[in-house]
Amino acid sequence: MKIIKKVNSFNEINKASNFKNVSSVSNVDAKNQNNILRIIKGALFSIIISVIGLLIFAIVLTNSNVSEDVIPIVIIVISNLSILIGSIICNKRIEKNGIVNGMLVGLIYLIIIYFASSIAIKSFNFNLKSVIMILCSILSGTIGGIIGVNLKK
Repeated sequence: MKIIKKVNSFNEINKASNFKNVSSVSNVDAKNQNNILRIIKGALFSIIISVIGLLIFAIVLTNSNVSEDVIPIVIIVISNLSILIGSIICNKRIEKNGIVNGMLVGLIYLIIIYFASSIAIKSFNFNLKSVIMILCSILSGTIGGIIGVNLKK
């Protein structure tokens, strides 16, 4: 009789611990979904910052004697600063895996920008400047992720 009670109490403990494991798994899934949404928001925030920065540059370019040779460099700088800021903001709330999440912000940004460019510009091509842009974007996203994770709330 004592053996049966001990087995029953062991089963109850086992069921309770399994329930906690199931609830912790659902918490992990919800946390992962929130992290994915934050990464996407970081990339979209980066795009918004880029649009604002490029509009300001277009106004400066129109109203001054700035050479058109600097356009590709300024585009790369504005894009990378935008990715850096978006990655910092995104990773400040995630608080872990800054390198990976920062890279993802940069990659999502690039995918959206290159997809939009290929639709908008019929003669869009992939060249050395594109490769430099990809490498710089991943690097700035990574740096932003590291900074964002290490910022205190």
